[in-house]
Amino acid sequence: MDTIKITTPSKPFNILMNTWLLYQTLCCRIWARSAFYQSGGAYGFRDQLQDVLSFINIKPEIAKSQIILHCAHQFIEGDVQHWWHPGSHDKGIRTKFSDDLLWLPYVTAEYIYKTGDYDILNIEVNYLEDEPLDEKTDERYGIPRTSEIKGSVYEHCIKAIERGLKYGERGIPLMGCGDWNDGMNTVGNKGKGESVWLGWFLIDILNRFIPICEKLNDFDRATKYKEHMKKILNSIEENAWDGEWYRRAYFDDGTPLGSSINQECKIDSLAQSWSLISNAGDKERALKAMDAVEKYLVSYDDALIKLLHQPLIKVI
Repeated sequence: MDTIKITTPSKPFNILMNTWLLYQTLCCRIWARSAFYQSGGAYGFRDQLQDVLSFINIKPEIAKSQIILHCAHQFIEGDVQHWWHPGSHDKGIRTKFSDDLLWLPYVTAEYIYKTGDYDILNIEVNYLEDEPLDEKTDERYGIPRTSEIKGSVYEHCIKAIERGLKYGERGIPLMGCGDWNDGMNTVGNKGKGESVWLGWFLIDILNRFIPICEKLNDFDRATKYKEHMKKILNSIEENAWDGEWYRRAYFDDGTPLGSSINQECKIDSLAQSWSLISNAGDKERALKAMDAVEKYLVSYDDALIKLLHQPLIKVI
């Protein structure tokens, strides 16, 4: 835990950053697979991949083993188990979440960038096999089979990216039955809803993975991914700017979410913050969007930052 030391005037902040957060991530999230309101003991495809990002600079073998483990929970078609229980024949849930699978190339690219370990891309891992989800089924709980078909880590990552490059009528990536915010599971589950946040995320992933493709002499794919980056960016700037911030998504019927016309979720933080994190959004717009985040989502009196404003209300 003492590989990296952060020193600031705030002693509590130093303790939090230097020991406590890392300790909790390793013991609670990676080993115990538990959390504040998630104590089921399952591996989450996106969850544990995100968790190991914090260990790449400290103990990179933790991230490496997690990447390989998650490759083994990808179906031949490219989608993945949303979560699974080890020790139960990997019984888990297959879904149409649009972001889960994309954390594999995201974390792999970050791991390679930080370690220079390109050899990980050559490691071969078996896929899973099971009946694909039909158009009317968002998720299914079951026990998949380990396929005899293997793919390199590179091939697993490419399968994930290729499956993610699907767009709606506005050229924005399809949302599926959720896109990091599991609560938005019916925004695009009919197959037409689009996710603005996912667009920023994909741009970031493609930007990270293009140099890897070029390193492996996969130049045609690198060129293809550059074209997809431009397509996604142009589509977001043309169809997702709401005047003061970026919209969050479009429902299956074309209704915007995270727009000034909405009574609920007028603004969502993810679409704004990732316009900057991806380093892709128009700078003037992105900064204006972050001003809106501070105006609507940062509550200094309550010492919190909201995910969205105003709250979503479920009518039963």
